[in-house]
Amino acid sequence: MSEARIYVVGTCDTKAAELAYVRGLINAQGVRAVVIDVSTHSHGAGADIEAAEVASYHPDGPEAVFTGDRGRSITAMAVAFERFLSSRADVAGVIGLGGSGGTALVAPAMRALAIGVPKLLVSTVASGNVAPYVGASDIAMMYSVTDLAGLNRISRLVLANAAHAMAGMAKTLPPPSSSDKPAIGISMFGVTTPCVNRLVSLLEDLNDCLVFHATGTGGQSMEKLVDSGLLAGVIDVTTTEVCDLLMGGVFPCTEDRFGAIARTKLPYVGSCGALDMVNFGAQSTVPAQYKDRNLYVHNPQVTLMRTTPEENQLIGRWIGERLNRCEGPVRFLLPAGGVSLLDVPGMAFHDPEADAALFEALEQTVIQTGLRRLIRVPDAVNDPSFADALLDQFRDVMKDV
Repeated sequence: MSEARIYVVGTCDTKAAELAYVRGLINAQGVRAVVIDVSTHSHGAGADIEAAEVASYHPDGPEAVFTGDRGRSITAMAVAFERFLSSRADVAGVIGLGGSGGTALVAPAMRALAIGVPKLLVSTVASGNVAPYVGASDIAMMYSVTDLAGLNRISRLVLANAAHAMAGMAKTLPPPSSSDKPAIGISMFGVTTPCVNRLVSLLEDLNDCLVFHATGTGGQSMEKLVDSGLLAGVIDVTTTEVCDLLMGGVFPCTEDRFGAIARTKLPYVGSCGALDMVNFGAQSTVPAQYKDRNLYVHNPQVTLMRTTPEENQLIGRWIGERLNRCEGPVRFLLPAGGVSLLDVPGMAFHDPEADAALFEALEQTVIQTGLRRLIRVPDAVNDPSFADALLDQFRDVMKDV
């Protein structure tokens, strides 16, 4: 492997001075840095690696990048840069500078890097919704305050902080974990916390338990680690993100939920945790078509909506179809006593008819085999006995690993 270096990325046709400034500050910290030009014109100046070289990594060649159409060119250069960066074995970190177009161009390549590789994106859009750029990765975003249109008294300060932060991250990487415990991914929501807490307490002596908050990106992060080969198994207690995807909530998964399990055949135990609810923001933000539904104000910023039997049929079929694509060891548990803290007798979302519709849809959809099984459990998801049942099934799917 060649000497590791930090890649300073941006469009040299508009930001050559800023990129050179950041490179110089990082080099001054004793860390090698190089400027990568991702201009969509081939004549950017001041780069160590020119835009034409990056563009050559596009599957259709550089002609697909330098089209003269800005939107198409940015999209194509993003593809080329992701392929370029994934080909490198010397990445100590990546720092990108950009406006909205540059941010959209650089972010996909950063997201494709492994978790833990330092990634910092200085952007004019970093004070807004950064979820489309960060996704399930560990990109750090810094708001540029002023536009990245030349060096001035503000941009020099912001860029210097970013450069020194990147140099510090690259120089002081934490030592690799000395633990040889297998890492286990576990999904959790507030309404499944007792179940997950019990699982962690029972597993942590022999396993490194990584708990993911099921807020859309939480599930994506867990499955990114599955795809990266960093998890030995998954206990997917809380599959609630599917409700938000199908009903328009604010914490949706993607259409690829369960995809990493199918691709890797990783040992998997799941359950119906929190499939009784769709998440919205403050009560005033609940869509008009849902205003008369069974709503529960979880806090001033989160309003929950109880799913109906018809919606649960759809949810069950959707999950079942994806479980059918999984050819590794799969167990999916159905908590007949209730799927969340709110779905038990006396609580706001207790609805046995809706739960029955969910379970029946799963049982009608999932093609059960020796490896892929549905298991009805009489307990509620947060009963200690349900966590114990999850653990028993997890030990079963892990026995041959």
